[in-house]
Amino acid sequence: MAAAYNELLDATIQHLENLKARGVRNVVVAPETLKALKLPVGDLRLAIERPSAAATVGKMAANISNVSALPEKALNVAPKNISTAVISPDAAEQSAIGNRQSAITSSSEKLAAYEALRERALACVKCPHLAASRKNVVFGVGNIEAQLMFVGEAPGADEDELGEPFVGAAGQLLTKIIQATGLSRADVYIANILKCRPDTPGQTSGNRKPTPGEMATCIPYLHEQIDLIRPKVLVALGATAVEGLLGKTVGITKLRGNWQEYRGTPLMPTYHPAYLLRNQAMSEKRNAWEDLLAVMEKLEMPISEKQQNYFLKA
Repeated sequence: MAAAYNELLDATIQHLENLKARGVRNVVVAPETLKALKLPVGDLRLAIERPSAAATVGKMAANISNVSALPEKALNVAPKNISTAVISPDAAEQSAIGNRQSAITSSSEKLAAYEALRERALACVKCPHLAASRKNVVFGVGNIEAQLMFVGEAPGADEDELGEPFVGAAGQLLTKIIQATGLSRADVYIANILKCRPDTPGQTSGNRKPTPGEMATCIPYLHEQIDLIRPKVLVALGATAVEGLLGKTVGITKLRGNWQEYRGTPLMPTYHPAYLLRNQAMSEKRNAWEDLLAVMEKLEMPISEKQQNYFLKA
């Protein structure tokens, strides 16, 4: 009896902790499960013993395995803030995504899931005006086992032409920045908030910021990319990337250099390379580099004296 009780307790707590780590804030709880959770510990043990009740209580631990021992006192306090319905559609979406990712246990399964996601994105027409004007869907590029992931705003003309993010002038600068850390583009993963270039009707050149609606429509693909890749650190390039990932509209000059968190993953906001091309001030280059030094430190990468002194005045 004690073994069954402890297994259910461990599994339930582990499952809730996993959901919390993925950013889920609301969970679906059936009425009968909620009733069972309110039982005193002794009655819950008896319920587990009785075959008729065990079937109901046992649903709480379905599909949960590899649990470890936790103290019995964890159930002495009645659960709070548990609802019988999902309040937020976003929470439901993230829970479903998280459940899919938790089932991926091998590199081959991860690659297959990644390719399936890519195919869905390439065929996406959820924004008809963008689908009509694009040349290519710019899904993402790099190592799906990367510890470091960069997120930008949206494809430009060069990216739309080639179907790869950050290949224009700003992309070439980003490549140099990555190389300055001792890594290469093949070591990291690069993606954007938007997979299609924002259309510019009546303009032969130039770019525009994605609208909130466009970002909200497209960002589930990025959420799934991040959940599959599971980087140790995210770098948000520019204010739009921060807005898309964190919902914050604070200016990048105020946010850059200050660690944020995206669903449990450390996130460093910094300048977009396009800004550094427009503003050649040594001080701004140094600010951006200090952001990358903090990222390197977070990843426990070696930092040489030469790297430490980049963009400092002689």
